[in-house]
Amino acid sequence: MLGGGGLVAVNVYASATEGGDQQAQAATAQVLSAPTVYCPDVGSRLTDVPDAAREAVDGELAQLDQQIVAAYQQLTESAAAIEQNPGLADETIMNPLKEKRSESLQRIADAIGREGDRPQGLEDLAACTLRSSNQGDGQSAAPQGSATPSQSGQGSAAPSQGTGIGGQGGNGPVAADYADITSVQPNVATPAEQSGGSTGTFSSSCGVNANGLFNSDNVIVAPGVSNGAHHFHDYIGNQSNNAFASDQDLANADTSCADQGDKSTYYWPVLRLQNGKQERDADKPGGGTEGNAGQIVTAKEVTLTFEGNPTSKVTEMPRLLRIITGDAKAFVNGPGNANASWSCTGYEDRQLKDKYPLCPSGSDVVRTFRFQSCWDGRNIDSANHRTHVAFEGPDGSCPAGFQAIPQLVQRIVYAVDAPSLQDGGRTVPLFAVDSFPEQLHKPVTDHGDFINVFDESLMRKMVDCINSGRKCGAGADEQPPAESASPSEPSDTASPVAPPAQTQSAEPSEPATEQPSSEQPSSEPPADTPATETAPASDNASTPASGDTGLPRVYATASPKKTSTTKSSGGGVISKPTQRPDTEAPTGSAAATPADTAVAAPAGQETPATGSQTAPQTEPQAVQGGLAETGAHL
Repeated sequence: MLGGGGLVAVNVYASATEGGDQQAQAATAQVLSAPTVYCPDVGSRLTDVPDAAREAVDGELAQLDQQIVAAYQQLTESAAAIEQNPGLADETIMNPLKEKRSESLQRIADAIGREGDRPQGLEDLAACTLRSSNQGDGQSAAPQGSATPSQSGQGSAAPSQGTGIGGQGGNGPVAADYADITSVQPNVATPAEQSGGSTGTFSSSCGVNANGLFNSDNVIVAPGVSNGAHHFHDYIGNQSNNAFASDQDLANADTSCADQGDKSTYYWPVLRLQNGKQERDADKPGGGTEGNAGQIVTAKEVTLTFEGNPTSKVTEMPRLLRIITGDAKAFVNGPGNANASWSCTGYEDRQLKDKYPLCPSGSDVVRTFRFQSCWDGRNIDSANHRTHVAFEGPDGSCPAGFQAIPQLVQRIVYAVDAPSLQDGGRTVPLFAVDSFPEQLHKPVTDHGDFINVFDESLMRKMVDCINSGRKCGAGADEQPPAESASPSEPSDTASPVAPPAQTQSAEPSEPATEQPSSEQPSSEPPADTPATETAPASDNASTPASGDTGLPRVYATASPKKTSTTKSSGGGVISKPTQRPDTEAPTGSAAATPADTAVAAPAGQETPATGSQTAPQTEPQAVQGGLAETGAHL
């Protein structure tokens, strides 16, 4: 642990991909301590927050995140001065950070205390420390869920390029963050199916975000806070997810899913190549200014599969259920909540959690999230966004007081080559997920988010399908995962979706620059299209809100006030938060699809053309919402 006089040479911008003499860089790397800011995680400790205090507490938690980001940035900017006088770290960074955190923690305690019992001991979480990038790195542990690796799965990690933190953004990754998948032993164990279990699957096909919908918000963790995630997310499914989206906004939104009954939102940190490319977020919060740099890679495939429980039948997910799997702060928090898995096609019986995989030639990188699949039967969210759901036990059973729900399994495939670690990624670039800047792009910090906005009739069909042991859904066998469908009618609050584009390219492409078809889709599917279990589109408009579903009472979630002026975590002011500010449209953006003829493309089929007539280009796709609506804009 470092701090004050314990801090040594901290050239935190030393990059594994910078040019120059390699021997000189290797020598320099031996004295780099590559510190990062470690602060106790407050949000995970708050397991009981009264509904009336939720908005105030969420705002203060976002401020705590912003304080850490600012301290880390100050650390990097002061590296040379601190190297000469290590005491400056405490004097100018760590002590002021503690004071700011103490004030935020006091406001959190006050907000909770006004509505219920005042929490005790929060003041003990104010102090932060500096840690080497080699400290606090979670040991490899089995990803949670029903397909659980039984061994650590570290394999033979590539030799470290010293202790610098490298990467195009100056804060990782490093060579030690990668492992050769062929050296990892098979480690996936699946609970045995038992009598009474549910063996069916239901698939939803929602594309690969070829239309380039990104932002650096997180409406679950930081509602109402622009750039609350401090890193960029890929979004598929619901097209109106941003920090200020209310439950009604999500219900009214367009969807990229082939089955228009699925307006759920699925999102995860983007994957980037550290190849020197400057994306449009290079100078924006959540992007390059917070250490998230390089070319954003569009996935080759995304599959969304809902699975059953090996010991029991599953029950319907409540509408607007929120689930976060993994931990964006696992590098400093430890691996207890880490849950993303990394592997390669052809080697998916071997999973890594704290290493990125080095895949052999002809094999693609695979990123998998197995979400919690046990629900407490009452709440759609919880104060720390975790305790209302749980993972199955080793035998597949849910904890006492929880009931089995369909388990979302997201599988994301990328056509990226194994980086050339021997030269720091100069020949073949490194790849890594976006992260909070102080989390150094460690693979253990990977995470996924989900909000259930399924039409209720489609959710019933999903449960019936899974419980009866069948394979159903728009993505079940007949549709390539990289296809997506045009939405039905765009709503006032939704963002139009570009028509589907062929995305199964071997080369990673810049998002939002592919040119989708501008031709109108047919109103009828081809005659040979297989039938799928699809909810009528008309159900979407009449879907009741969560309070009208007849489900058990749910935890009251905070929907940001849309008429007030909200101060962002970056100090800016955001008014009319659901209205996108004017931005420059990127080259090659797609125009919106006409609403009067657009229908969902059938599973497994490209949207057929009906002529040369094109959609009216009232506003480019990116400006209407194809890119970030809030936070940092691409």
